[in-house]
Amino acid sequence: MGIVTPFPNQKQPGQVGFERVELTRILDLYGRMVAAGHWRDYAIDLGRDAAVFSAFRRATERPEFRIEKRPSLRNKQGMWALVGEAGAVVKRGHELGPVLAPVERRLMKLVEE
Repeated sequence: MGIVTPFPNQKQPGQVGFERVELTRILDLYGRMVAAGHWRDYAIDLGRDAAVFSAFRRATERPEFRIEKRPSLRNKQGMWALVGEAGAVVKRGHELGPVLAPVERRLMKLVEE
């Protein structure tokens, strides 16, 4: 027949991305923050090590929050991180819901005002 050549082993995927459920949850929060008049723009960066969703008050500024997914930290600190404007990690965890909780609380304060 011929020679069978095995596929090369890839330890890391070529690109980290968000699953549909994750992106739906993030975009739902983003939409509510836009409706409250707080956020106006976003950016998605899909890299080799991480997928990052950045939310901006204005497009010319630094992102107010970055939601990072790093699968390499899945078994250590948790693959989800919420990073503030100054670059400090606000919340880290294994699931997306609790990591988004500080932003959800801020949204509740914005709606009440």
